[in-house]
Amino acid sequence: MSRHREPSADPAPRAKRQRVRDAEDPETRYSQASGRDHVPELFSLERPISPPLARRNSKASMNASPEIISTMQSEAPVEVQDGNVKLIPSPFHLTRVRDLPSSSNVDAVGLKDILGDPMIKECWQFNYMFDIDFLMSHLDQDVRDLVHVKVIHGSWKKEDLHRLSVIDAAKRYPNIELITAYMPEPFGTHHSKMMILIRHDNSAQVIIHTANMISFDWTNMTQAVWRSPLLPLFEFGSKGPKQRLSSNVSEIGTGARFKHDLMAYLRAYGQGKTGKLVKELEKYNFSGIRAALVASTPSKQRLEGSKSSDVLWGWLGLRRALACIACGPTPSGDRPRVVVQVSSIASLGQNNKWLTETFFNALSTASIPDPSKALASPQAFPQKPKFSVIFPTAEEIRRSLDGYHSGGSVHMKIQTAAQAKQVAYMKPYLCHWASDAGVPPPNTSKPPPGARQAGRNRAAPHIKTYIRFSDSSTDRIDWAMVTSANLSTQAWGAAPNASGEVRICSWEIGVLVWPELWKERGSSPDHSEIVSMVPVFRQDTPSVTPSGKQGSEKRTIVGIRMPYDLPIAPYTEDSMPWCASSSYAEPDWRGMTYNTGGV
Repeated sequence: MSRHREPSADPAPRAKRQRVRDAEDPETRYSQASGRDHVPELFSLERPISPPLARRNSKASMNASPEIISTMQSEAPVEVQDGNVKLIPSPFHLTRVRDLPSSSNVDAVGLKDILGDPMIKECWQFNYMFDIDFLMSHLDQDVRDLVHVKVIHGSWKKEDLHRLSVIDAAKRYPNIELITAYMPEPFGTHHSKMMILIRHDNSAQVIIHTANMISFDWTNMTQAVWRSPLLPLFEFGSKGPKQRLSSNVSEIGTGARFKHDLMAYLRAYGQGKTGKLVKELEKYNFSGIRAALVASTPSKQRLEGSKSSDVLWGWLGLRRALACIACGPTPSGDRPRVVVQVSSIASLGQNNKWLTETFFNALSTASIPDPSKALASPQAFPQKPKFSVIFPTAEEIRRSLDGYHSGGSVHMKIQTAAQAKQVAYMKPYLCHWASDAGVPPPNTSKPPPGARQAGRNRAAPHIKTYIRFSDSSTDRIDWAMVTSANLSTQAWGAAPNASGEVRICSWEIGVLVWPELWKERGSSPDHSEIVSMVPVFRQDTPSVTPSGKQGSEKRTIVGIRMPYDLPIAPYTEDSMPWCASSSYAEPDWRGMTYNTGGV
């Protein structure tokens, strides 16, 4: 049994892949009995919706603050004030997993929650894999044929089976336009996963996530979604939109900078492909966004000489963003911990030079909370973090909801001598996806004592997260990122060459957040408000104990929804990462074996 869907991120041209679709999934099925020429019952009239604002009120909508506009979206997270403590729900959401109990799907989102709003007028879909029928089935069925859908993909080879299937399916929908991304690198992929929605209520929305646009990815795999608030139009005057970019465009973490970087990313596709979208988005106010955009485009960048307003891609852009985040030493002097959690690890070389000297070094970047104290006390400098890489073993794939079938989305090659050397130098970093890995039956569902459970042990990971915990207790978070980028030089960029250039092959996109973004805007530097970020489990909103409410200081606690249990469990000496190109004779829990016909 062999299912290869997502690229392995190794430097090899993308293989032809077969479309995966679960026609029996009730969430993806829509009425076939009536046919496309039959006028169906208007199901959206069975629920209340917010109609477009009347023309006479359109100016009020344009001037509305992002906070007011965001209330139009019923699924938006809600802040909770508990005494002197403000609780902020996680900016990242897990997707709903079909075969898990409802207790594990609290606050989780489905694709219908994102695309099923009849207010959507235009839908731009950026992704690696598409099932066009699956995508269209999640639009509101009353407006499905009216929404302008743009599908941006990277399948440029004429004989590519995925490209041919997308072209054939798109013929059934006159409102779909296919756009092939610029792919100058033979070993690169269009791996970004993003939706941009233009709505009838004079607002727009950006969604960045980790799932391919196919049923399999939205059914039983662990995925994540970040959704911007609904972004209102700028006020229009006789000379066009005012204040499209504020003076603080260089401040990473602001909505203005997010917009600046997103526009640069979209322009990289070329005027003929995304020019209309760029022009449209210029009209919208991004000030409600609290995040930094971290993306990659096929490019070559100079290591030195960039201006603060220049957009940097890959690990260079990540390093610059992390340099804005203050990470002070812990009271105990304990080292921080950066946890890299991915679904694919590429061939990184026979030694750890790129991994440690380039990528881990970039992930170690931090600013000093109080530079004035750094000269007097070396302890004021943040410590270098300890690194861990979460990746499932074959045992964890066998026990996942879809068994070996889910393994086609998880990639690391371990067969050759060079690959074995990579496994050897990565072994000290590798940790299990499931906290109960290695627990013998019948106790396989019991996590170790003291584990904080995320409820996703059995849902194999296609999610990609990068999180810096303040110390080994993993109780506080310095920053967190959700992205499409796996652990590869194609995604993040190679080490600088002799000319100081960094080469990036693929398209990727992600979102980075940290506690300071939720400080009250406009407050003075000596403002007493304390903002912290904490991991949350099985729900999006953090909680606070009675003792945590004591004191007069204002406190804000921001949750980060965890996809894996804490503490994480390192590999044992006998543990080996899952390899989708190997064969496994031991049956999965469904009784299936895995045979690739190879090693």
